[in-house]
Parts: sequence; C-alpha cells; structure tokens
Amino acid sequence: MQRPGLRAVTSLTAPCTALALALALASCASSNADATGPNTPPEGGAATEEQPRFENPGGMWMPGQMAAHADTLKGIGVEFDPAALADPTAFPLGAVVSLGGCSASFVSPEGLIVTNHHCVGSYLQLNSSPDDNLLKNGFLAKTRADEKSGGPRARVYVTTRYTDVTEKVLEGTDKIADDEARYEQIAERRKQLTNACEQGREDMRCYVASFFEGAKFFQIEQIQLRDIRLVYAPDAGIGVFGGDVDNWRWPRHTGDWAFLRAYVGKDGKPADYAADNVPYKPAYHLKVAQERVEEGDFVMVAGYPGRTNRLKTAGEVQEAAEWYYDHRIEFYEEYLGLLESLTKDDEELAIKASGRMRGLGNYLINYKGMRDGLKGGLAAEKQKLEADLRAWIEQDPQRKAKYGDVLDKIAALNAERAATRDADAAAEGILRGSSLLGVALDLTTWAEERKKPDADRRAGYQDKDVKDEEVSLRAMQKTYDPRLDRAVFKMYLARAARLPKEQRPALLTAIVGDATDDAAIEQALDKLYKKTKLGDADARVKLLKSASEASLKKSRDPFVQLAVKLKPQVDARTETAKKFAGAMATLRPKYIAALREFTPGDLAPDANGTLRVTYGTVRGYTPPGGGAPHKPFTTVTEMAAKHTGTEPFDAPKRLLDAVASKSWGPYAHPSVGEVTLDFLADLDITGGNSGSATLNGRGELCGLVFDGNYESIASDWVFMPAVTRSIHVDIRYVLWVMDAVDGADHLLTELGVDPAI
Repeated sequence: MQRPGLRAVTSLTAPCTALALALALASCASSNADATGPNTPPEGGAATEEQPRFENPGGMWMPGQMAAHADTLKGIGVEFDPAALADPTAFPLGAVVSLGGCSASFVSPEGLIVTNHHCVGSYLQLNSSPDDNLLKNGFLAKTRADEKSGGPRARVYVTTRYTDVTEKVLEGTDKIADDEARYEQIAERRKQLTNACEQGREDMRCYVASFFEGAKFFQIEQIQLRDIRLVYAPDAGIGVFGGDVDNWRWPRHTGDWAFLRAYVGKDGKPADYAADNVPYKPAYHLKVAQERVEEGDFVMVAGYPGRTNRLKTAGEVQEAAEWYYDHRIEFYEEYLGLLESLTKDDEELAIKASGRMRGLGNYLINYKGMRDGLKGGLAAEKQKLEADLRAWIEQDPQRKAKYGDVLDKIAALNAERAATRDADAAAEGILRGSSLLGVALDLTTWAEERKKPDADRRAGYQDKDVKDEEVSLRAMQKTYDPRLDRAVFKMYLARAARLPKEQRPALLTAIVGDATDDAAIEQALDKLYKKTKLGDADARVKLLKSASEASLKKSRDPFVQLAVKLKPQVDARTETAKKFAGAMATLRPKYIAALREFTPGDLAPDANGTLRVTYGTVRGYTPPGGGAPHKPFTTVTEMAAKHTGTEPFDAPKRLLDAVASKSWGPYAHPSVGEVTLDFLADLDITGGNSGSATLNGRGELCGLVFDGNYESIASDWVFMPAVTRSIHVDIRYVLWVMDAVDGADHLLTELGVDPAI
C-alpha cells in the first residue's frame, strides 16, 4: 500500500536537504519559516493543489514522538489535546489494536472491532465450504450467537505499555569482537526481557522491538485476546470490488470493511473460544463521525505498519532496484500462475489456496510499483542524497573519525552477501517450499532445544510456546492439501535446478540427487509424499510433544528423514545469517547516529509492526507526467457505472438497486450530492496499516485506510509527498450499505447510529 515526489536539493550545507525529506523528517520547505513551523497552514485563502494547506513530509511516528508535533497538529485541525497521542493507552490510541498483520479498532463498549474486508480473509476461509462460500457471499451475524469463531489462531493485541530498554539490550555489546557472539548476546537479552515481562502474566504478550536499525530497543506489552469472532463482512462484490484490476489504483470503488468481536471469559480475562464467553470491554472505543470529511480536512491514522526501508543505504536501494524486485516479480508470476491452474476447476482447493492467491496478487502489483519507482529515478536520487551525507562527514575531522568508514563497511558486508544471492534465494525457496518440510525442520529444532534447561532455549522453543505451536500445527489443516503442497514444492525445486550448475544450492542435491531433470524431481517427490504421516494434524502434534533427536533420526517418515539430513546445512545457513546480523549490529547504529546529526528535526524510524501515528489532509493529486488532477472522492453512482456483472466488477443486485433508487438517507455527502465511497489523503502508510481507522480532528471514525496509489508504492524507500496518497473507504458508505443494502440495523445501533432507511 502506498508511497512517492522529491523536492530538489538546495545546497550541501543548507539546513534543509532532500535527504531529510527522503528520510521522512519534518518538512524543510523554507529555512526562513517563522516560529509556527513550515507545516502550519497559510493564513487566509483556500488551499490549492499548487499551495496545499499542509505539505506532508511523511513519517510514521512513534507515540512518544508525537509531543513534538503538537503545534502542527493544532494548526491543521486537531481539536483534542495532541498530548494524548503520546500515550498508547489513552484515547484515541487506546482503541487501536493489532490483528497480527493488519490493524483494527474497537468501535463499541461490547468488543466490536472494525477493520478491512481483506484483513478477515482467514475468518471467511475458515468458515467457508463449496456449499457456503463466505469468501464470495459475505456474512452477517444476526445475533451474537451467530458470530463465527476465527479459530484458535485468531488474535487481537491491545498495546498497554512501551518501555525503552536500549541500554539493557546493547550495553557492552560493542566490546564483543566476534560477530556471531554479539548477535547471540543481543538475542539472549531480548529473550530474557521478554520472559521476565511475561512471567506470571499468561494473558500478556511481550516482545522487544528494534527501532532505527538496531540503535534503539523498546519492550512492548500487549493484552492478547484469543476468542475473536466474525460478525460482518459484505459480499465480495462490495468488499473486493475491482479486485487486482483496481488494486493500488485510483479512482477506487472498493467497500473494504468488516467487523469482528473480541470475547473473554466470564471473569473478564482472555480465554480460548467457549460458547459462554462474554464480549470484551475495551477501555476506549471510537465513535462514528457525524460530519463528513471535506477536501483539505485534517485526518490521521493510527495503526501497525509492517515494514519500510527508508533508513537503508544507497547501495541497498540499488540492489533492490537491480535484482531483488525483478527476481521476486518473476517468481510471483510463476507461483500465481501455478495456483490458478491448480484451482481453476476445484472450488474446495480454491478456498484452501485463497489466502495465498490474494497475497501473491497483491505483492505482485506492489513489487512492480516498487521496481518502477526505484528504476524511475529514486535509486539514483538516493545515491545523490547519500553523497551529500558522505561529503558532510568529510568536512569535519571529528565527524570523519566517528563516521568516516561506516558506509564503506556496510557496503562491503552487503557485497559479500550479494555474491551468493541467487543460490541463497533458491535455498530459501526450497526450505519454504513445502509445509511438511517446514514442520519437519521445526520438529528437529524442538527436539534439539528440549534437551536444554527451559531458560537456556532459543526464543520460541520454550515450554510456554508449546501451546501456540500445537495450535499452529492443527490450524494448518484448514489450508493444507497434498496436491497444493507437492506442486508448490516441485516449483521451488525446478527453479533451483534451472540455475547454472555452480549456483545450485547443495540443498537441491540433497533432495533430488545429481540428476535435476523433471523425472528426477518427480521421483524424489513420490518418495516424500507417498509415505509421510505429517499431513495428519495428530501425527504432527504427537511428534511436537514427544520427539527427541534420537527418535527423529530413527524415524521412517520421509520428510522427517529429509529434515534430519538437511539440518547441518540449515544450521550453517543460520550461523552465516547470525554473523551478518551481528556485524551490522555495530554498524547500523553508527550510521543512524550520523543521519541524526546530519538532518534537522525529528527522525521517524522505519515501520516495524509497532503502533504508529501518521497525519495529513484529504487531498487529490496530479498524476506524474500530466493529465487531469485526481479528485479526492469517488461515489456510488460511479461504482454502479463500473459494474459489468463479471468479477471483479460484479456488484450485488441489492446494492445496484439501492443506488438506482437514490435512497441516500442521511448518508449523502453535502458537497457531492450522493454517497461518497472512497477518498484520498496524503497520509504516509504501508502494509500492516490495512484496517486502520481514519480519524478526524475530534478523534472520530471517518473512514478506514485500505490501500495506496500505484505512483507512490516506492515511498517505502524514499517518501514522495507530491503523489503519495492513501486510499480510505468512507465511513458514510459503510453505514449506508449496512442500512440500505444489508439490513445490519443491530450493528448500526451498536455503533450509535440510528437506522434511517
């Protein structure tokens, strides 16, 4: 989802540089700005595309950084105390939650949660069958008793605390000479902090997250809710309208929303699913906005963005542009084509593969946008920006002593790894290619770690982790099919076999032998799949709980035998990765320190799956290369005109009838004259922000962010304010469909909205 237009560099020594902008710092549009700051709205007159009310410099800000933004926030429309945004447990951030890959928010005191339709795909898939395919037909629970469990893996995480633990993690590690030992020490300290945090608190999830490329560490504490149920997701003709044809594009007409509900035990504590559990009572919930957003209005999003790369070096950007994205695009095209051919005439198989196919389709478009943006000039721009940094370091002897070699050392480490990147990528593919091989390899690690005292085991392989691992092994059954697994594994093996002989990973020979033709691969797969028992959930769980290294070595299961055979190679790869990470653990913080000293203002860390705030205004944009400016709103009549009756433009008849009748009720936008469907804003978001509530200046729910425009995708690497836009479904469209189309009156009432149609 999203990113993209850089401003020109002024001069090397100017206080405001393009590098500062590219790294998502506060805007430096004018070094002569008055005390109110460069981002405050101009006095008098309406904003225009040439002179926007607010020029977003980008930045996915940690809550603790928000105090520095108070004046800007007040100046562009925040009506509550901006200081509240510094506290993740206060309103409105206290209502924002993570689904473990998407974002969401509580919207009622009865545990009702709103998120995106595409974020509940696993809920729909779990409860679907060829006779009742919720992925296509949607779902509405008329009563709470009808709400459907998301299964034992469903989670909602409520953040309760952030603690800076940088010193506890890093103290003295710069004195450790061995790179792997340094990595192990940092990992061990993070594990110990996590274990101490969770000790005696089984309902809490703690983890230590890295910020600023390992320069800072924060311990994050979250309530882990485990009974999550599907309440409402509209028909795919609403929630997925436009499909991959419109994905990452504007104008957009997708109703990407859904509702879940969190349940707890009768004692109010998190609990596994039980019929007599009761709705969770959140400390805060969002209220639906009564007023419609207009062009130029303030909006903000709080959520859990997954990953950006703005603090990477120019060399790392160049490798992404010249190799990584080309490699992944070619791979995703082959993978997606394989799944489409396998599932074309088999609805049951299509349901099992649905999540993978949606993900592959989304990533394919995303990665093409990344590649186009980087090759279109951003990679070269990043090199120019880094040249400014190098020159600044060279200008001062003290700076040169501190930072003079850091960029070259990072480049040397990356060059060493790049020398084997094709073979490494093929090896990683083989290890991920089969779910059954993945299980078998994981079982070998469990057996190895089980020999140690619990406190000495690797993170993720302690006694406290057994229950979650069992849940995962059982839940795998809903998406596992031997036909899918075998076909995908064969694809990975065949891809490795197509490499020049000297680049083929040793893992391939260990599985297939010296012959790497199609017949040899098929013969190897026959031996693996015909006699394995790992396709059975009970068999997997039994091995998890009882297997030892000795018993696994004696196992007659072909996948277990293969895992034992591959274990030395896997361990060697792990050691190499640890050494690389350990070396970077001393270099990355030094690089970040140089950036901090070089650039003015506050520096936003790259997204890392933790709670962030981003803000801006409702705003259209002019496509690069010219053309008519894009307006910031789409409408339901435009959606109806786009309907063809064929997926992905197949809206349900009841929706089209409601549009034809113009039964807008109180949901029409006064400036537009009908119901607005989606809108644009200049917010800085990325994957993981999906499902985040869009809030107005009063902290009220006015939409849900679900995508970004194609031109901005490469903003994950270099932020581009001129064209970076986020795409939001308008809450008025959500309410109108609930009222006029799907008859979800009971949910409207729970949201504090009176049904009116």
